[in-house]
Amino acid sequence: MSRKSKKTTGRASTPATIELERAGIEFRTVEYEHSSEHMDDGYGIEAAEKLGLDPKHIFKTLLADTGAERVVGIVPVSGHLDMKALASAVGAKKAGMADPKQAQRETGYVLGGISPLGQRVRHRTVLDSSALAYPEILVSGGKRGFDIVIDPRELLRILKASSAEIGTW
Repeated sequence: MSRKSKKTTGRASTPATIELERAGIEFRTVEYEHSSEHMDDGYGIEAAEKLGLDPKHIFKTLLADTGAERVVGIVPVSGHLDMKALASAVGAKKAGMADPKQAQRETGYVLGGISPLGQRVRHRTVLDSSALAYPEILVSGGKRGFDIVIDPRELLRILKASSAEIGTW
């Protein structure tokens, strides 16, 4: 994957790409035709299949609720978010998935298109440490069928996020 920055405008512009452009972070975008036929497998698995990529390089963004706050967990689409590990990573006793309507309201994105970038409400974020094994990963660009290719270290930096082992397989 190349390291060139892509300026996005028009239909490819989302709050996520705007945040990256304003910060001067290098990234690329990739698009694919989203189909509702893949929903049993999940949006990320659909992206991996349609883009011909290893699912370990594509990460999903999930909003969890610890009771005291909502936090973002970013894990490979081939795995699951370990709620106990996420809670531990943010110093909470427990965590569970946030209500889907609340997730959409607070992030400003639809399910299947939630990006860790450009959210309406900034949440504490934890990236699964497996991402650091790759020079680039894909995360949602803010809509279904639209992903951002980014260095995971740059993602950590712009989000002021931490990394921990929060994914399970």
